[in-house]
Amino acid sequence: MKKGIHPESYRLVAFRDMSNGHTFLTRSTVQTRDTVDIDGTEYPLVKIEISNTSHPFYTGKVKLVDTAGRVDKFMSRYKNHMDQRKK
Repeated sequence: MKKGIHPESYRLVAFRDMSNGHTFLTRSTVQTRDTVDIDGTEYPLVKIEISNTSHPFYTGKVKLVDTAGRVDKFMSRYKNHMDQRKK
C-alpha cells in the first residue's frame, strides 16, 4: 500500500437509511452538518436513500423507492410512447 495517499481523519459517523430509519455507525471522512445522538454520544449524520436493510436484493422484497417523482415521469413518457405506437 502506498504511503501518504489515505486520509488520516477517519472518525465514527452515523448513516441513516431514510426509507426505514435504520441507523448504523462506521468510520468515515465524510463531512456533514447534521448530527445525531446515539446512546448519549453525538455523531455526524449522513442521510442515505437505500442501505442493505431496504435494498430489494438484500431484503427479498420488491419495494419501489421514488424520491423525486422519477417513476411517475417515466410512466407518463412510456404511456405517451405506447399511445403513439397504437396509432
